[in-house]
Amino acid sequence: MHKRAEVARRKAEVSFGELEALVAQAEPPRNLFAAVTRTDMALPTRVIAEIKRKSPSAGWIRPEWARDDFSPESIAEQYESAGASAISCLTDERFFAGHLSYIQRIKDRVSIPVLRKDFVIDPWQLWEARAGGADAVLLIAECLNDAQIVDMLILAQQLQLTTLLEVHSVENLLRVRPHVGFPHPSYSLLGINNRDLTSMEVDLNHTLRLLDVVEDRSVLVSESGIKKHDDLIRLRKEGVQIVLVGEHLMRQERPGDALRTLLAHPSSGSGGVGVLDTKD
Repeated sequence: MHKRAEVARRKAEVSFGELEALVAQAEPPRNLFAAVTRTDMALPTRVIAEIKRKSPSAGWIRPEWARDDFSPESIAEQYESAGASAISCLTDERFFAGHLSYIQRIKDRVSIPVLRKDFVIDPWQLWEARAGGADAVLLIAECLNDAQIVDMLILAQQLQLTTLLEVHSVENLLRVRPHVGFPHPSYSLLGINNRDLTSMEVDLNHTLRLLDVVEDRSVLVSESGIKKHDDLIRLRKEGVQIVLVGEHLMRQERPGDALRTLLAHPSSGSGGVGVLDTKD
């Protein structure tokens, strides 16, 4: 597996002692869990807005994102201004053209929390994420067994990182459901990704179909396939108030304007529910 080789190479380049020292000197993480679960009548849906240059299935999301002057921090500023509650940033280099350095570049320019989105397969990557400035990490159930998930949830909590534990299938949802909120409920979110890993098709109804086996919808994040304000309304009616949106926003020339339209921000001219800029 490419990611295992990549992690092994990074371990050889940066010792665990160096990571520990960096973490000891780092500022405390921003609380992503609180940012997306708090009750806010002015912000009925909290959006984790994603910065994503390319994907294995779609290639470069927009031609200009392939340039060397790609500026994730500028997009993050747009998102924060448009009402994002948090930022998700792809850091995988080979398949998504991301980079770990993007995390700190973004944090230097915005005040909302930042999630590191990558294929996390080794606890060392949690230390790396914390040292790199991340406030939260993605854990993909399909990539991890139960013992690995439990170990990483414990370590993430010790490092004060929020975890987004993501599933694609009902089988994995049932498998990880007992671990959501472990070892401390205020550090763990559950994500349902609406992309079918076999066909790569995206269907928002996937979240709705799995709701009956979700024990706490207040920590549920619906990921992928969210394109319009009506999608947010459909999810809210079923108690889903957190979404992660990436490719739809990044396909637009101005991702921030696309987020305003999605949220029906008054300045977008689309009417509907207004939102306030949120700064944590």
